Amino acid sequence: MRVFVAGGTGVLGRRLVPRLVEGGHQVTASTTGAAKLGLLERLGAEGVVMDGLDAVSVGEAVEAARPDVIVHQMTAISVAHAGEPDMKHMDRWFAGTNRLRTEGTDHLLAAGEATGVPHFVAQGYAAWNGIREGGRVKTEQDPVDPMTGTAAEPAMAAIRHVEDAVVRAGGAVLRYGWFYGPGATDGLVEPVRKRRFPIVGGGVGYCSWVHLDDAASATVLAVEQRARGVFDIVDDEPAPAVEWLPYLAECAGAKRPMRVPAWLARPLAGEVAVTMMTEGRGFSNAKAKRELGWELRFPSWRQGFREELA
Repeated sequence: MRVFVAGGTGVLGRRLVPRLVEGGHQVTASTTGAAKLGLLERLGAEGVVMDGLDAVSVGEAVEAARPDVIVHQMTAISVAHAGEPDMKHMDRWFAGTNRLRTEGTDHLLAAGEATGVPHFVAQGYAAWNGIREGGRVKTEQDPVDPMTGTAAEPAMAAIRHVEDAVVRAGGAVLRYGWFYGPGATDGLVEPVRKRRFPIVGGGVGYCSWVHLDDAASATVLAVEQRARGVFDIVDDEPAPAVEWLPYLAECAGAKRPMRVPAWLARPLAGEVAVTMMTEGRGFSNAKAKRELGWELRFPSWRQGFREELA
């Protein structure tokens, strides 16, 4: 197939594009600047400079590629685009990504409709943000938590927009867990090594993880099978922070994380971080395994953390 990957030079795009090429697909991938066109060429794709927030730019890029499927992987949360991670001010940190998940999604869908693209696959999110009611592990039937009144509210609204718009158009939304792997692990490990990532309260908030290679393989399956609907793309072991965070520190050769009470963490790290660490809900991958035939290289973050940090 002809596949158009919007956001081909992100941490997932760099793992996804070669897999698509290896599968025999003709890949056109976008980047925001000419400096990364060489990278896309090395990955096996035809590169194109595109502004995901400009409807004309998106329309021209999609029309030129004439793809059979559009894969929406555009975000703007890298340090280069958004600065250092800042969950306390997540509304500011995710501002660019939120626009790409709302305006950018709409531009890509419109371009696809105008060009007659029959299928669409988009990036969602399913790490700790399941609705905070009932059990600790959620499925695709459960909505993301709206995080009303917090700095994460705009980000959750943007995620819901992706799901609503893409499913309505007959496409697939892949709710990826918390990424780790090449290009994604360092940003997580550095604060752990500096003991700036404490366990908050009892650390009973759940989180789901996924290695970038497993996320990429699930995406290829969704493309090739023309999947429809929402899929949680996470590993087999959603786990509370009190389990995964000390293990990550151990794998990284760091000291055991400190513990801080929620009342102290709240003014320092913000309500979103406290919620993640104390009330987070993880997700189940049963649907993706069953309907896509997805098999994970890293069924657990335990194996993945150890291998990435060996």
